[in-house]
Amino acid sequence: MTRQQLIENIFFKRSYLCVGLDTDINKIPAYLGSDAEALFRFNKEIIDATEDLCVAYKINTAFYEVLGSAGWEAMEKTVNYIPDTHFKIADAKRGDIGNTSSQYAKAFFETLNFDAITVAPYMGEDSIKPFLEYENKWAIVLGLTSNSGALDFELKKVVTQIDELEEGMHFTKHQTSFLYEEVLKITSKWGTKNNLMFVVGATKADQLASIRQIIPDNFLLIPGVGYQGGSLEEVSKHGMTKDCGLLVNVSRAIIYAGETENFAEEARAIALQYQTEMKGYLKSYI
Repeated sequence: MTRQQLIENIFFKRSYLCVGLDTDINKIPAYLGSDAEALFRFNKEIIDATEDLCVAYKINTAFYEVLGSAGWEAMEKTVNYIPDTHFKIADAKRGDIGNTSSQYAKAFFETLNFDAITVAPYMGEDSIKPFLEYENKWAIVLGLTSNSGALDFELKKVVTQIDELEEGMHFTKHQTSFLYEEVLKITSKWGTKNNLMFVVGATKADQLASIRQIIPDNFLLIPGVGYQGGSLEEVSKHGMTKDCGLLVNVSRAIIYAGETENFAEEARAIALQYQTEMKGYLKSYI
């Protein structure tokens, strides 16, 4: 999917909602069954109930891989069932040496029908580049996450040396920043706004303004609204651009809204609440 197609879909639907299909076999209604095929039956009803309210679906691959080959098949059936009008994200957090990443890219972009995949940038440019070589496909780089472990590395202060030449004289300056800010600055140069997104947790909304100074035009995938306590209002206020520039993911709050036979109807009701709120935030850009 191209950037322009994504933007057009957002403004047509008045929504930047991404529904997370982090489907846990232990949490779906019992009447659907307890095998891997039950995952697909559950996902199918969720998709049917929400497709007109969202622009993207995110599949967390771990919930499928845990069930072995049958789970992988359920994931493949799910991604093929999602309409091509929707942005399809594999939340797989891959990132390895170049030749291995090339195989991951082929798996998710050729063998499977995903538009994007989440990737970890720790191993550097050669681990991300293979995902950026596909036309109309996206790499979504982990930027600033909501988990407590973000304090271990992402929010560590680092000192960067800057060498400048002014009027024939050499000057050395030192700049202090967070590690995640350096990651954003460096990785944003590896691709373009047409193939590179970044993950920013919704509970980090207060940092979105400074993040937008670094990456003003890239789309952001925002998890953490819903059960994790992130504010859609704050995320929209600080992160939205004239092109919207946001995909806000909601998983558990939508897909587990109901526990009985009417779970899809209840999921739709919650999705509609988010879409209605999003429509309000988009008004000034329409």
